[in-house]
Amino acid sequence: MLESLTLTNFKAFAHQELRLAPFTLLTGLNSSGKSSVLQSLALLRQSYESDDLDPFGGGEGGLLLNEELVQLGIGQDVRHESYDETGPHITLAVQGDGHTMRWSAVYEREADHLKLLPDEDRGRREPRHYLPTLFGPGFQYLKADRVSPQVSYPRSHHAVSTRGFLGAHGEHTVNYLRAHQDDPVEASALLVPDAASHTLLGQTEAWMQKLCPGVRLEAAGIDGTDTVRLSYRFGSGVSQSNRYRPTNVGFGLTYVLPIVVACLSAKPGTLILLENPEAHLHPQGQTWMAYLASAAAASGAQIVMETHSDHVLNGLRLRVKQELLSADATAVHYFRRKDQTSEVVSPVIGPDGRLSEWPEGFFDEWENSLDQLLD
Repeated sequence: MLESLTLTNFKAFAHQELRLAPFTLLTGLNSSGKSSVLQSLALLRQSYESDDLDPFGGGEGGLLLNEELVQLGIGQDVRHESYDETGPHITLAVQGDGHTMRWSAVYEREADHLKLLPDEDRGRREPRHYLPTLFGPGFQYLKADRVSPQVSYPRSHHAVSTRGFLGAHGEHTVNYLRAHQDDPVEASALLVPDAASHTLLGQTEAWMQKLCPGVRLEAAGIDGTDTVRLSYRFGSGVSQSNRYRPTNVGFGLTYVLPIVVACLSAKPGTLILLENPEAHLHPQGQTWMAYLASAAAASGAQIVMETHSDHVLNGLRLRVKQELLSADATAVHYFRRKDQTSEVVSPVIGPDGRLSEWPEGFFDEWENSLDQLLD
């Protein structure tokens, strides 16, 4: 498990260390640095996948700013505002799995591949062997701009079978569900007991029914093409509806499907990065997203989630109070801007689900509005 992340001169942060837990919740005002945390981890992952972290073939190591997971631009886009060439370099450090690894990159204004400096602590170690949570199999990063409802979706054997990857936008989710629909969901915390089956498809339907009662799914290949089809039905038996295209059902179900599949298919020791899982969901669905992610964390996966939803926060707090997730397994970080940098306040969730503090601006808009309504 990853235990901490330290960012120096990276985007919104002059220097910031963050504690990471099995379930880490990032929240705060817009443009305060939440996404930068997820992007830093995704940047390391995509640089590793491209053989740019500590290459063994004699190549030059670097941070690859633009690839499949993140597209961060050039050097001037990722350096902190107050960066001084005489001071610390752009540095990402991760502690976890019993080790600490650090990558410092030379700032080049126009470069999209920032050269890494030698690090005696890192040496020539293979990152996957020291930080398997970040660099091992099962990694998922689902961005806020997930794929919209479509008539068809891409069919990639390499993505879903070789890599087990849903796509940064969730674009491979339907094909993953088609290929793995009969795989068992083994973690008891993730199982909905009254589901039709314990398979990935059965449990996906059961969790989706928490958002839309009676919904059924079908993921199938389209003959003669390199695409797959997702369709929805409602009800069962003689009262079952006709099949509906995702484009005729609405954004909510299709937008949340990658989140559900990612959590249900996660293995112990894998890392899932989630941006705004509450998008297009009503409040009850947002709470259930917290329940699902909590169950994945309780089953051994590590979740780092960015959210603007107090329903997600309260869902996490309820799971702690219900003793379905240990309070020690949670970390909450509230981000806010201060001058040219971002600062972080980290309220602690207690065993009773209560927070140790409630900083100004931290999900207090309802109370502020209520005060005005009652005035």
